[in-house]
Amino acid sequence: MDTSYWIQRLLASDPGRKRLNQAGKATISLMTAVFTTLIVLNLAGQEPLLPSIIAGVSGMMGILVVNDETRKEKQVTTLLLIVSAASGVTIGSLLSGSAVLVGAFMILVIFSAFYFSKFGSRYFSLGMIGFITVYFSSFLQLSPSQFPWFYLGIVIGVSCAFLYNFIIFKDSVQILKRSMQSFHKQANLTFQLFIETIEDPEIKEARQKKLAYNVEKLRDYARNVSEDLNAQDIRELWPGLRPQQLRLYVFDTAMFMETLADSLRKLKQDEALEMKEIRTLLVNVMASLKKADVLDQDYEEQSLDEARAIVSSLHELIDDLFRENHQQPDGWLYLLRRIEAIADHVIKGAQEVQFSIYQREEWEEDEPEDTPDEEEQESTGLKPTTKKALQSVIAGTIAIILGYLISPIQPYWILLTTFIVLLGTETVGRTYLKGLERSIGTIIGAVVGFVLAQFVSGYAVVEVGLIFLAIFFAFYLLTVSYTMMSLFITMLIAFMYDLILGGISYELLGARVVDTIAGAAIALGVSAYIYPTKTMDKVTETFIDYLDDLDEYVLQYMKSFHKDVSVKDLAEKAFILDGKLQSLREDAKPVLNGPGVKKYSGLTSWLTIFIAINYYAKHLVASSYQKNFHYPDEVGSLFQVVEEKFSHNIEVLSNRIESNDHSSLLYDLSEEREAIEQFKADQENGDLVHHLYYVWKINKSLLVFGEQLGLERKR
Repeated sequence: MDTSYWIQRLLASDPGRKRLNQAGKATISLMTAVFTTLIVLNLAGQEPLLPSIIAGVSGMMGILVVNDETRKEKQVTTLLLIVSAASGVTIGSLLSGSAVLVGAFMILVIFSAFYFSKFGSRYFSLGMIGFITVYFSSFLQLSPSQFPWFYLGIVIGVSCAFLYNFIIFKDSVQILKRSMQSFHKQANLTFQLFIETIEDPEIKEARQKKLAYNVEKLRDYARNVSEDLNAQDIRELWPGLRPQQLRLYVFDTAMFMETLADSLRKLKQDEALEMKEIRTLLVNVMASLKKADVLDQDYEEQSLDEARAIVSSLHELIDDLFRENHQQPDGWLYLLRRIEAIADHVIKGAQEVQFSIYQREEWEEDEPEDTPDEEEQESTGLKPTTKKALQSVIAGTIAIILGYLISPIQPYWILLTTFIVLLGTETVGRTYLKGLERSIGTIIGAVVGFVLAQFVSGYAVVEVGLIFLAIFFAFYLLTVSYTMMSLFITMLIAFMYDLILGGISYELLGARVVDTIAGAAIALGVSAYIYPTKTMDKVTETFIDYLDDLDEYVLQYMKSFHKDVSVKDLAEKAFILDGKLQSLREDAKPVLNGPGVKKYSGLTSWLTIFIAINYYAKHLVASSYQKNFHYPDEVGSLFQVVEEKFSHNIEVLSNRIESNDHSSLLYDLSEEREAIEQFKADQENGDLVHHLYYVWKINKSLLVFGEQLGLERKR
């Protein structure tokens, strides 16, 4: 089993092979651009080295910096990179005689990149490649006679990026397809672990930990797939399938795994799995789902039909057990009912997906909801893009002045580092963390790169190979560890210095380390004092945002019991909550990993509570699948009271977080719970005790959160 497990683990890793795809394309595009330019310029009898470097940079950035929403927009932006890069080479060279003018123009480019990004990511992409080409051409001091060869290199580089991004690899379509393949591999791997857990009479902690790890991985894959979904790619891959159908299927599958992981241990502890019939049915359901290739256009209906029949048998068995224990049903029966309900919905969703693919019916894409633009969202104060642009001007000015004082030969390295550290860092804490990671990675990379460069110095082919490897690993590890990315980038610089300059000194590489630390410090200082966004302010905002979405989510679920309210989009909203929780973790990371950890020691506890709330909230989706509830009118009025008090609790907590308001009390809902649980519906229509269980758990978690905030409760 272990060999098979690790093979499947490897196949399922890197969902959609996004990192491999991006790093691989960037490296191949760079290599193709460099070698093509070398061949062309050698045939033309020109010096090929420097134009080849610009070609490689253009080919690499054509892959990495283009992030528009649609394929067509990406194609246009990629072609526009030629104009921006050529302008950078021209202006950087013409201004190279005046350090003041070069510095001023670089700052203007950075300002424009940040400021105009509010109109779309295209402007930031053009600004990035413009800045890099100005940076290179300013110290190369090219003559106008050299411009055409550098223009040629830029055209070759961007053409390579276009070729690999839109013709050979087809970008997002293939990523979505591979994401779903990774998701299915991970799901099948997890199903196998569940089967082994059920069949083994003992509870083994090692297997439980492995199971928990794989369920967590599947949840990450589900979130990745959800991010990759768009109507255009789905139409191309699976004609007739709607994005909502695929998103719901992915959510249900991940939720089914979480439900099983939570329930199986309890079922074993309560000896429910001692019943051979239950054990056999659960194993057979998972085995049949494991065999089903849901997105295969030549699918066989047998596996899902078999799974549907097994779930029906499980439903009948549970009904019989409830009838036998009608006076006081065992708690594990509710766990089985929950497993059966969500398994049934997974199968129905999978069958709907397959039917839609088989029918290949045309459908109209839903009109996207109007979302407020930046002007409406930020009614007061400067816009985030404007703040970042102004920060870049001040930071850039300081960086250039300091650059000339520290490294007069290459004064713009500090500016480059400052620009990169400011990039994508919304808060002071994120800037601190990114600057620290970059500095550590640069120091380690300088040492390793210097040592390796000494060993391979004089072996140009080996150094070129190491440069390409360093580029690949830098971008492959970018989203995993920024420190490792910085390490490989610094190693790359060491090899390039040795190759271009014919040797590398400790002083030269040491200067780059000092420049990097100085650039990071400037970025941190400016972000901390010029229009700062404090980390805890951002964390607070995200907490409140999550609570608002939670309120809407729970109320929609509650209303479905006593009003004609649709819960079709509940799974989609659960994905949104999951994403907000992930944002909360990311926003809090600088505080938890930085010097302020003691001051904000309670933040870890807050996050733990919200992780529990998010877990309970997702379980409501499973309960929403069961319909036809019939309860007396007085229960409907109790629901309204619960909804009002729940919303009141959310509002009180939000006010406490935002304005430190201690004046209001929280409701514990115990009276309403006792009153509602007195009314028991027919078991065929569902048990209200069962379906409201996680609502009470969510509210109880909110009360615990309130206690930590110093709020009191009332019955």
